[in-house]
Amino acid sequence: MTESLAAVVVAAPSSGSGKTTIATGIMGALRRAGHRVAPFKVGPDYIDPGYHAVAAGRPGRNLDAVMVGVDALVPMVRWGARDCDIAVVEGVMGLFDGRIAPDDTAAVGPAAEGSTAAVATTIGAPVILVIDARGQSQSVGAVVHGFATHDPGVRLGGVILNKVGSARHEAVLRQACERVGVPVIGAIPRSGALDVPSRHLGLVTAAEHGTAAVAAVDAMAALVARHVDLDAVVRLGRTASVPAATPWSPDAAVGEVPSGPRPTIAVAGGPAFTFGYTEHQEVLVAAGADVVTIDPRHDRLPDGVAGLVVPGGFPELHAEDLAANEALSTDVRALADRGAPIHGECAGLLYLAAALDGHAMAGVFDLDAEFGSGLTLGYRDAVALTDSVLFDAGTRVTGHEFHRTRVVRAGDHAPAWGWRRDGVTVREGAVSVSGRVHASYLHTHPVATASALTRFVGAARSVRFG
Repeated sequence: MTESLAAVVVAAPSSGSGKTTIATGIMGALRRAGHRVAPFKVGPDYIDPGYHAVAAGRPGRNLDAVMVGVDALVPMVRWGARDCDIAVVEGVMGLFDGRIAPDDTAAVGPAAEGSTAAVATTIGAPVILVIDARGQSQSVGAVVHGFATHDPGVRLGGVILNKVGSARHEAVLRQACERVGVPVIGAIPRSGALDVPSRHLGLVTAAEHGTAAVAAVDAMAALVARHVDLDAVVRLGRTASVPAATPWSPDAAVGEVPSGPRPTIAVAGGPAFTFGYTEHQEVLVAAGADVVTIDPRHDRLPDGVAGLVVPGGFPELHAEDLAANEALSTDVRALADRGAPIHGECAGLLYLAAALDGHAMAGVFDLDAEFGSGLTLGYRDAVALTDSVLFDAGTRVTGHEFHRTRVVRAGDHAPAWGWRRDGVTVREGAVSVSGRVHASYLHTHPVATASALTRFVGAARSVRFG
């Protein structure tokens, strides 16, 4: 029998309300109070889970119903929360915001697909609403009432008031919320507000902050511990009804693995390549690989590496250092020439290119890219256009794009994916002629593509040395 699990979802009426700071602070404060906290983030975000991991002391994980499917969410929660007594889920955007349906598709229900509200309903968790209280007093009651009643399937269990101006302001806000039947379980003063540095794709990553990230998370936890009723958070979490389910596991997702030597697969990390899902390496290991992490700014490929994964991140901010590591570029080209499998997602595509903003990259692909002013963002229902080391042509996946760079010169490479965007068919990405190198701007989730990663490890197993 599946054990009961306390769970809360931290949401907000809109982005910019402070939910990342408060959700991370709740995770850290609960951990310091002796709880075993499982951290989650709704949607495809890679940055917030890095701070969650620092706060909770265990990997942050994503709950993305669009990419993995609704049915996978509860098993993923059960997997990520094993040995924990409470799950804390940070929402995305506004509570009811999610994937925007095409014009010819009618929305079903008040909560969009993949929204925080939809995820909270699926996993049976109550919602704590973080409200930026600047510029309002009694009107906050109308906001809370609207969010509490907009969707009967979503249970709003409490409010945390953020950026409160004074004791008098707090009293009026509390009275307005309680008048509509929703308790206030915390009030963060404006003077105590904490901001994490941001840039073109969101917050600065925890990996780039280093020790400063630990200090920032400690400050968030201390702020929440002072101004939020943690006992009330736990009591609310214990009212969750997380459905019983067999936890997702990488071993079950992979199935039987051939016996024999385990190939070594290098995964790029460090500050330039932080956009990866925790489950990615878990699946690679379950599929029979040994995984080593390298920092492409200064490392080389270890001897015996039979495959390479380069995830997303911010290579445009580290292009000079990446270009200076010519030895690694030589290693990567030699690895590709040997027929070893290589997989690049978004930033990985840029690193495998010939040049990025005029800086020489690894040169596996004959293409150049540059940083631009326009943001490309959104889910993609994609079909593989070419057989590759990951997918057969015709395989359909749902992925996500999130970048401000663009390819400005492309050689003669087969397109990786096709999809429809704004009524136009897009042919995107590149696949090497050998079929052993796959790179594109599209991010996919390993829970939905475990078979592709198993195939990747199989290709690494066939690499011969000497």
